[in-house]
Amino acid sequence: MSSTATDSATSTAGPRRRLRLPPFWAQILGALALGALLGVIARTQHVDSLTSTLSTIGDTFVSLLRTVVVPLVFFAIVVSIARLREVTDAMRLALQTLLWFAVTAAISVSIGLGLGLLTDPGLHTSVSRDAAATPSASGSWTDFLTGLVPSNFLGLTGSSDGAGGVSLDFNVLQIVVVALLIGAAVLKTGAKAEPFLAVAESFLAVVQTVLWWIIRLSPIGTLGLIGNAVATYGWDAVSPLAVFAVDVYVGCAIVLLVLYPVLLRAHGLNPVRFFAGAWPALQLAFVSRSSVGTMPVTEYVTTRNLGVPREYASFAVPLGATTKMDGCAAIYPALAAIFVAQFFGVDLGFSDYLLIAFVSVVGSAATAGLTGAVVMLTLTLSTLGLPLEGVGLLLAVDPILDMMRTMTNVAGQALVPTIVARRAGILDQEVYDRREAGDPVADPGLLEDAERELATAGA
Repeated sequence: MSSTATDSATSTAGPRRRLRLPPFWAQILGALALGALLGVIARTQHVDSLTSTLSTIGDTFVSLLRTVVVPLVFFAIVVSIARLREVTDAMRLALQTLLWFAVTAAISVSIGLGLGLLTDPGLHTSVSRDAAATPSASGSWTDFLTGLVPSNFLGLTGSSDGAGGVSLDFNVLQIVVVALLIGAAVLKTGAKAEPFLAVAESFLAVVQTVLWWIIRLSPIGTLGLIGNAVATYGWDAVSPLAVFAVDVYVGCAIVLLVLYPVLLRAHGLNPVRFFAGAWPALQLAFVSRSSVGTMPVTEYVTTRNLGVPREYASFAVPLGATTKMDGCAAIYPALAAIFVAQFFGVDLGFSDYLLIAFVSVVGSAATAGLTGAVVMLTLTLSTLGLPLEGVGLLLAVDPILDMMRTMTNVAGQALVPTIVARRAGILDQEVYDRREAGDPVADPGLLEDAERELATAGA
């Protein structure tokens, strides 16, 4: 065949079209449906191997996300502090962030108290008092002070699993503190710190690229997480605590679908656009039950989908992941305190309800860096003088409740930076109003765009 014929054939064939994946929302919904179906099969047919497989898939995905948390938070904050010179009124932004954390927490705890007083969950339960047990971990007002000071460079801690293995864990609050100090030192050092800052920006670019690859596995991780939840927990444990469980879900739904949209509307922002942009983080939070594990995705959607400047989001989102918990630290402790008081026949007065509100607003900072709603609940109960054994009554349904609580937490962690950025006039309104959310798995081409941006901008 002649060269002309070959060229003609090549021209006729044209460039090969790459296979395009379905939209991200379709991938997630499909994974949710398939995962739930597999979970039902594993539970009803007692297929332990399927349950184990689903658990391994889900746990592996969350572990991958947690792996990038430490370098992402550390280098993102160091770089963002150095870039704060480019952001007007950086201190004012920080103070407004903390203020809005408190405002939304106060309103959320009021919703929880109102639901608890209306429904009396502690009087409408068939749970046995035999289930009462003091938790192994509890929160105290000194946790904040002790949690601020890391025991080593990044606050990493090791523990033995009893079989000769050692696992590492971390305290996000301590990482934030160390990163803030080093970022401030970079500013103070000036020109001599420029090589260090260049390395930090390059490292951050690499970590973010790895993060995009992990995010693309979200449908697979979602399948494993929701499948394992259905297979492991089911809904058997809900019936004795049905009123309490419904209260938690309804309270979180009111915050998500009423309070947050009202705040967004009050600031001239479209709530539908907010939830569309934040959806990748919200769905992952629901199935993973981990604000820290979801944090890399939360930071991504806050900047790329909602238009919050990266310099500000790199500070606000990690801080929110440790102190901003409207589900776990506001609605849930309020309802749980009322439940425990009613169950044990303890009368609460007006001052007690004010104390619950105070603990919910301030206590989340006191327990910052400590994981789990149980820590916050024990702090609330101990402050009110209620029996800590009441925590054991609620542990049976905690994994089911934690899904909605974590989703509410993450929504608030994206909401506050968006509102503060809007009030400060630094929100990219064009990005926020964009009809197509810029999620890397929504369109494979967007991942390539993000990688090109990172390669050229170094961030």
